[in-house]
Amino acid sequence: MPVPRQLTARKREKARMIQDAETLSGHDAPARLDAAAQTFAAAKKRLGQVIFGQDDVIEQSLVTLLAGGHGLLIGVPGLAKTKLVETLAIVLGLDTSRIQFTPDLMPTDITGSEVMEESASGSRAFRFIQGPVFTQLLMADEINRASPRTQSALLQAMQEKHVTVAGARYDLPRLFHVLATQNPLEQEGTYALPEAQLDRFLLQIDVGYPDLESERRMLLATTMGEEARASRVCGPDDLIAAQALVRRMPVGEKVMESILKLVRAARPDSDHDETRGLIAWGPGPRASQAFMLAARARALLDGRLTPSTDDIVALAGPVLRHRMALSFSARAEGATTAQVIEKLCNALL
Repeated sequence: MPVPRQLTARKREKARMIQDAETLSGHDAPARLDAAAQTFAAAKKRLGQVIFGQDDVIEQSLVTLLAGGHGLLIGVPGLAKTKLVETLAIVLGLDTSRIQFTPDLMPTDITGSEVMEESASGSRAFRFIQGPVFTQLLMADEINRASPRTQSALLQAMQEKHVTVAGARYDLPRLFHVLATQNPLEQEGTYALPEAQLDRFLLQIDVGYPDLESERRMLLATTMGEEARASRVCGPDDLIAAQALVRRMPVGEKVMESILKLVRAARPDSDHDETRGLIAWGPGPRASQAFMLAARARALLDGRLTPSTDDIVALAGPVLRHRMALSFSARAEGATTAQVIEKLCNALL
C-alpha cells in the first residue's frame, strides 16, 4: 500500500513502520527471526575480529541498536570505545557522524544552523545547513565535556527524533541512534549528565579491561603486519526489519512480572528488606520499557523466540545503574549501585 504524498515526513515514517510490522505475519515470523538472528550473529562475530576482549560490550551495543535505543559507553581511555562505534557503523552499513564534545561546543554545532545566502539577482534568503546529528549512528565522544545547554540540544534529538532551529522543525533520519562515550576518571572540566538525559539512554555499557589472552591477541594483531579491518555484514533495512521483529516478539507473564518486581524494588519507596534506606532515587517506567525491549533484542541475538528471566538478570546492570542513586548513608557504608542491583536480582529473580 503506497504512502500518500501529502502526508508530512513524520507521518510517512510512521506509515512505513506500520507497513513493516504488517508484513511480519504469524506463520513466517519464526523464519524471519531465525534469519535476523543469523545476520546479527555474523555481525557480532565480525565485530569480535576487530574489537578484542569485549564480548559483553559488543553484545550490549548490538542489543541497544536492535531495541531502537541509545547507549552510553563508560570506560577508561584506550579500551576501543571509539573504535567500537566506528566498526559498528561499517559492519551494519550505517551512515555515521562523530562529535567531539568540548566545553565551547554550541547547540548549533550539533543540530545545524541557518545561513544567509544571496542569489545572483541580489535576493537574500536563509538556508538550513544540517548538523552532524542528521545521521543514522551518531558518536558523541566525551559527552560530559559539553555544557548543559549543548547537552539539552542533543536530548531533544534523542527523545523526539527531530530538532528545532529558528522555530522550524527538521526530522532526523528514520534510523537514528546515539552511542556516547564518557571517561569516568576525568572530572575536571566536565559537566555531569542530568538525570533526564541519562534516562534517555537505553543501556549504560561499562567497558572494562580485556582479559590476558585477549590483550595478547590484540597486541599481536595490532603491531605485527596489517591490522584486521571491518567489513559490511548487513544494511539499514536489515536493522529496521529486526527492530520490527523485536517489538512483535512475545513476552511471557513470568518475565513481565520479573521486570516489574525488579524495577519497583529499586525505588526509594520500596519496602524491600534488601534495599530499605539504601536508595536516594530510582528508575521510572522508562526502565521497564528498556527491559522489555532489550530482553527481546537479546533473545533475538541469541536466536530465541522469546526472552527469559536470564535475560533480565544479564541486563539488570546496564538498564538500572544509570537510573538510580544510593543514599548518603549507603555510600558512607561503602555500598555500590552494582551491589544493590545484585542483591535485588538474587532476592527477586
